[in-house]
Amino acid sequence: MSDAPVQETAGPIRFPITRTCPFAIPETYARLRDEEPVSRVEMSDGRHAWMLTRHADVRAALVDPRLGSDRSDPGFPSISSGGKSAFAHFAPFMISLDGAAHSAARSPVISEFSMRRVNTLRPRIQQIVDEAIDKVLELPRPVDLVQHLALTVPRLVITERIGASPDYLERFYALAAGMLRRSTTGEERDAIAREMRANMDRLVAEKEADPGEDLLSREIARQRAETGDVDRPGLASLAQLLLLAGHESTSEMISLGIVTLLTHPEQLAKMVADPGRTPAVIEELLRYFSVVEIGMGRVATEDVELGGVRIKAGEGVIASNVAANRDPLAFPDPDVFDPDRDARQHVAQGHGPHQCLGRNLARVELQTVFDTLFRRIPDLRLAVGVEELPFKYDALVYGLRELPVTW
Repeated sequence: MSDAPVQETAGPIRFPITRTCPFAIPETYARLRDEEPVSRVEMSDGRHAWMLTRHADVRAALVDPRLGSDRSDPGFPSISSGGKSAFAHFAPFMISLDGAAHSAARSPVISEFSMRRVNTLRPRIQQIVDEAIDKVLELPRPVDLVQHLALTVPRLVITERIGASPDYLERFYALAAGMLRRSTTGEERDAIAREMRANMDRLVAEKEADPGEDLLSREIARQRAETGDVDRPGLASLAQLLLLAGHESTSEMISLGIVTLLTHPEQLAKMVADPGRTPAVIEELLRYFSVVEIGMGRVATEDVELGGVRIKAGEGVIASNVAANRDPLAFPDPDVFDPDRDARQHVAQGHGPHQCLGRNLARVELQTVFDTLFRRIPDLRLAVGVEELPFKYDALVYGLRELPVTW
């Protein structure tokens, strides 16, 4: 695309590595995977970290207890300007904990996202999707499916799960958009983090004063019963993590999935004819795009060897799920979108102890959207050419800004 940024090739490799093509990943990943699978990259603060590009190495790293997740550690990779300092405004996030501390934070809420629990939400998710598509059908064409479907569904689902109204969180999502822009300065990101923390503190206070049938209310009640007190800073961090992780990647996968299926009509026809194929389509979409790479940083807590390279204690590591999910040793013809392959070993949502907490919920949302949308609007088509679509080449989570469609 003509307005896509160009990745610099001279000098040290900067991370994140900018995409320049809607469906392809930068050639840099393949070159490093072939020539230097454990390579040095320069982070946003000018420091260096080791980047892993082979699928086997990435999976091994994500289960290695010698690679820690503490984002306050000086050696932890700085992926965005001011990103590490922004974390200081919150109590440690679950994704920044390891070992017993991580288990203690994750265990109380993991049942909220179990497959059994998520299955009980299917009727409500279906209702949310149907209502969103009802509105889409009433709008003048072309309709932007990012605004009226891809953003709407995940946001409403996760806000209901934690017990906050979409109106209350309107400011949160505006702040989140700024937080996830690569161009946001360190000072701007710090200010955003401060306001996000204040926003989440207000939410926790509201749930304490007026509890409901939601995750935050249940967690407040559990803490009071077990300790006699409420960990308000910890709950603010939990709410922040769930709201951000619970909508952004799923929203982007909805819009990218729609574009991909519309540009692969033979695969779309197979899925529509046999909805039993939808889960396999979703796994391949997750592998194919790997929209979130910012959460795969680690820091060595002791010397460790990965891919034949000795990484010293205190050095940062980037486990690149983007590169790993296009590794031909794990996925033959990896640059081909092929739902007939077995893509379940992808690492788009992590691997090991820190694998995405909401992965079951995300899959059900994606399945409900794809099955419902193409059933209800069978002649859906892009209103512009793919080359005209505004892809988020400058974002920390890859996706689309707009998706105009017609029928």
